[in-house]
Amino acid sequence: MEKRVEKSFVWVIKDPTSLSSSICCSSDLFLMAGCKWCLVASPKENNIEFFYQYQGVADSHSLPSRWRRYVKLRLTIVNQLSEKLSIVTDSEFYLNETSLMCRYPTVLPPSKLTARDVGFVVSGGLMIVVEVVAHEVIGTLGEFEESALLSRREESHGAKFFLHVRESIDVNGFQVLPSQVESVRRIFEKHPDFASQFGSHNRHLKSTYMNVLLGLIETLCQSPQELSKDVLDEASYAVSYVSKGGFKVDWLEKKLEAVKQKKAVAIFRNYVLQQMEKMFQKLNQECLELKAHMEEEKADLSADFAPFSFDDVV
Repeated sequence: MEKRVEKSFVWVIKDPTSLSSSICCSSDLFLMAGCKWCLVASPKENNIEFFYQYQGVADSHSLPSRWRRYVKLRLTIVNQLSEKLSIVTDSEFYLNETSLMCRYPTVLPPSKLTARDVGFVVSGGLMIVVEVVAHEVIGTLGEFEESALLSRREESHGAKFFLHVRESIDVNGFQVLPSQVESVRRIFEKHPDFASQFGSHNRHLKSTYMNVLLGLIETLCQSPQELSKDVLDEASYAVSYVSKGGFKVDWLEKKLEAVKQKKAVAIFRNYVLQQMEKMFQKLNQECLELKAHMEEEKADLSADFAPFSFDDVV
């Protein structure tokens, strides 16, 4: 099942040096801009080439007839020592109802990507951030589910629908989507100084950090049962990334540790419950066998108490 992400997706490659041995690795399937994607990292000579693997749309049943979709994604290979050294590339996709599953190459990083002390690989992990830059759905008028982000524009040759993801609202200096406004405001209400040490005025950079932060919060709001060890490891990398960027996120670090602890307790309780279920099944089977034996004994006892008939005596 794909991960549902609204604006950004974080992927951590735990052992990027293994790519030098011609072994490809891929991220979990994730849903972004109404499409299903998977990131693939593949070795190429001394470099690593990244691919977007498009796997179809998730809402084709609700799209207008003869739809076309424009999606622009931004991939950032994070340098955790200096944001200015991060590798950023934009990719544009024009999809339609006949588009098939395929790979789209996006960036070929320099060979120094996995070198030591250059800032890309920290604590053995390479962090990749994917964001939606623009998203537009075009098609003839048909059955289409409208939303708060959907606006209608009439043209001379027919009606079309357009979905503009770049419409943003300023919240304390951060440009966020309308759907994110309430969440960002609540963060500032509870932690008013969490961005006080963030000095960058780069709009894209600020947006990236905020999207990673919101993605983290969304992850931590999931049931511990849904959070795999890999997901929690990625969350730890993301917290470190946001913290090094100048955000005060000690509250988020504590919550992440609380979630890890809660999951550990849940795993232990689940193990105990499984053992108890096995014990119960064993005891239940013994009870059933004991009950059957009791019925046999009752039958024998009833036969023992039965009086002889005249013919039995004579």
